[in-house]
Amino acid sequence: ILLFYYILLLYIYYYNFGLVKNNHTASDILASPEFPLLSKEGEVMIGGVFSIHSKISELTLSFTETPPRLTCSSVNLREFRFAQTMIFAISEINQNTLLLPNISVGYRIYDNCGSTLSSMRAAMALMNGEELTGGPRCSGQSAVHAIIGESESSSTIVLTRTIGPFKIPVISHSATCECLSSREDFPSFFRTIASDLYQSRALAHLVKHFGWSWVGTVNSDSDYGNNGMAIFLAAAKEEGVCVEYTEKFHRAQPEKLMKVVEVIQQSTARVIVAFMAHVEMNNLLEQMSLHNITGRQFIGVEAWITADSLVTPSSFSVLGGSLGFAVQKANVSGLNDFLIRGFWDRECPVGKNVVPTEFCKNNHDLIKFKDYDDDVSELRYSSNIYKALYAVAFSLHKELHCSGSQGCDTTRKITPWQVVESLKQVNFSIKNGEQVWFDSTGAAVARYEVVNWQRGPDGSVHFKPVGYYDASLPMGQKFLLKTEDIVWPGEKEEPPVSVCSTSCNPGTHKVLQKGKPVCCYDCVPCAEGEINNSTDAIGCNKCPEEYWSNRRKDKCVLKIVEFLSFTDAMSQILVFFTLFGIVLTVAVAALFLHNKDTPLVKANNSELSFLLLFSLTLCFLCSLTFIGRPSHWSCMLRHTAFGITFVLCISCVLGKTIVVLMAFRATLPGSNVMKWFGPVQQRLSVLAFTLIQVLICVLWLTINPPFPFKNMEHYKEKIILECALGSPVGFWAVLGYIGLLAMLCFVLAFLGRNLPDNFNEAKFITFSMLIFCAVWITFIPAYVSSPGKFTVAVEIFAILASSYGILFCIFAPKCFILVFKPELNTKKHLMGKG
Repeated sequence: ILLFYYILLLYIYYYNFGLVKNNHTASDILASPEFPLLSKEGEVMIGGVFSIHSKISELTLSFTETPPRLTCSSVNLREFRFAQTMIFAISEINQNTLLLPNISVGYRIYDNCGSTLSSMRAAMALMNGEELTGGPRCSGQSAVHAIIGESESSSTIVLTRTIGPFKIPVISHSATCECLSSREDFPSFFRTIASDLYQSRALAHLVKHFGWSWVGTVNSDSDYGNNGMAIFLAAAKEEGVCVEYTEKFHRAQPEKLMKVVEVIQQSTARVIVAFMAHVEMNNLLEQMSLHNITGRQFIGVEAWITADSLVTPSSFSVLGGSLGFAVQKANVSGLNDFLIRGFWDRECPVGKNVVPTEFCKNNHDLIKFKDYDDDVSELRYSSNIYKALYAVAFSLHKELHCSGSQGCDTTRKITPWQVVESLKQVNFSIKNGEQVWFDSTGAAVARYEVVNWQRGPDGSVHFKPVGYYDASLPMGQKFLLKTEDIVWPGEKEEPPVSVCSTSCNPGTHKVLQKGKPVCCYDCVPCAEGEINNSTDAIGCNKCPEEYWSNRRKDKCVLKIVEFLSFTDAMSQILVFFTLFGIVLTVAVAALFLHNKDTPLVKANNSELSFLLLFSLTLCFLCSLTFIGRPSHWSCMLRHTAFGITFVLCISCVLGKTIVVLMAFRATLPGSNVMKWFGPVQQRLSVLAFTLIQVLICVLWLTINPPFPFKNMEHYKEKIILECALGSPVGFWAVLGYIGLLAMLCFVLAFLGRNLPDNFNEAKFITFSMLIFCAVWITFIPAYVSSPGKFTVAVEIFAILASSYGILFCIFAPKCFILVFKPELNTKKHLMGKG
């Protein structure tokens, strides 16, 4: 680094202080950066630095001989017009009797040939006061009171840093890098254009406005491009815009340019934000045209969006429909006539007996640019130069204590730092009424036009204004866009779509793709019980407890309330079998009543048989209490009715079993057991067994009774209305007591199954209790595992199955004899003597 600066200073020293003698004539000034290109002496001098040539010869330092002379090529008439604008403004100021009266303003305009190295040389020359004759002069005081330039930010930074210690004001017309806003680093820098801070943020807002969340970015590898792009990327991140790629290149890096073109060609982003200087944009455009890369939406900056030089027969296929922010147009009266056409009329007049000037003779190849009028009609940057010159003039006017009647104090010596202080306070209006002043960073107010590349009816390309951005306006009014006036790439009427992932519809939410930006995601349906009624939601919202998501997952609806209702097909089947069981039981009772005096009915304890048939009827009826919407009363009734009726039924069966066993024991000699188990004892035993169950049920209902319960655990999507047991101990006590009586009855019946008799009722009781126990043993796991209303259905099924089992096993054989074999209904046959 030290060696580089040594070489640089050595070069500046050679060319500034005349160690190398140069003999230049007026004919070769245009092609050499060694002298001011244009100059005019005055009492007050203003310097100017422009890239009138865009290329400079490469310098090879051998340190064995005098460095070769620098030569420039590739005329940039846009910059040359800027120099002409400066001359026009100074000429107009000199003719103004109210501004700087009796003071002549001169100028020295240097050509930096597009080189930062030449920018430093020009700065040194302007400070040292180098004469046109080439003779070195160091007066100890700056030869100029202010410097206008440069166009590019990088060159402006070099220029400003070089003269910074001398506090000479530099006013740029197009250097927009935010880095130049630092008053600590650049205390004497001003500009008649806004900082890129506003433009970069406005670009992000523009991208967000059209819903482009997936963009590519390309910028010049310079202070202008790097700083502007950094601000845009930060603003884009705040706006939720993702960047697929960020590429940059310099005009002197053709291999890097080819890589950028390759990245653009392979990318999926349809929008490209190009924060580039004019030259780099031209290079990129040429390569994209060669590779036939079209259909991209370019978002541009003021540096190139209104450059006529980019308009070629092939460029519209690439840049057609481009949107960007441009410096506002201005109308400076008289400037059009003074610029290119006026210059050529002065230097190369047409007519007989007219002798062309030396400039015209020696630069005849430039005559082809005679009709070049890039930006002449719009005067976007030229007006900034015009305002910069008037800002300096008003500052000088104040420091020289000028007045309309007495003129200016020509004896007063003005230092550059005094001009700097006056520029901070300057506030005036130019001829078109525009107000000029500088903010705290030395910049002008951010005002831009939003322009759109469109093709006119005659096929020419126009930069049509479709909106504006004005940072001085209140929030909400700063940005205005007329979308209906925009023509999109391919001359379409709808804006292109540039997203990494399409929007997630309601009912889905975004899940980021691993290793990719936040704009790249998958749309995943919401989970059951969750909804999302907006697009591009990050997550889903859980429905309230009694609600569930609909099929589209975009709305919460009330959960389906499920219970075993009378309208269910399953309920109707169970009701049918319940009613059928009741009818069958009543029919059996009627048949027994009709044959109550026959030996068969008498032998089977008719009183207990009728009581058993009554209890079976109640058992069938209690199953109906399990059907329907659960309520407090139905929940208490169904379990207690079930427990009491079944105990009554089993008590009757148990009584019949004991009667059978006691009857056969009574036939033994000397036995009088039947006197202890007569009809009264039988009734009391049934009553006693039943009262125990009643007592258990009363305790259950008193302590913790069953109650209706909304079960939302088993099924998330629906509510199961069921009867909670309240006290599980009470339920299992009721069920256990029934099981205890059933097991006792089964054991006693089993013991009496082989007693001698043609019609031993113990056998049928054994089978009935076997079926009863089997049903209720299988009921327990089925009851616990059955979901929802099927739990109730299983319980009803167990009630019906056990009731039918007792009815058929005990009464079917008797009914068969009564109906089909009445001849067997004799005492003789029953005693086994038939």
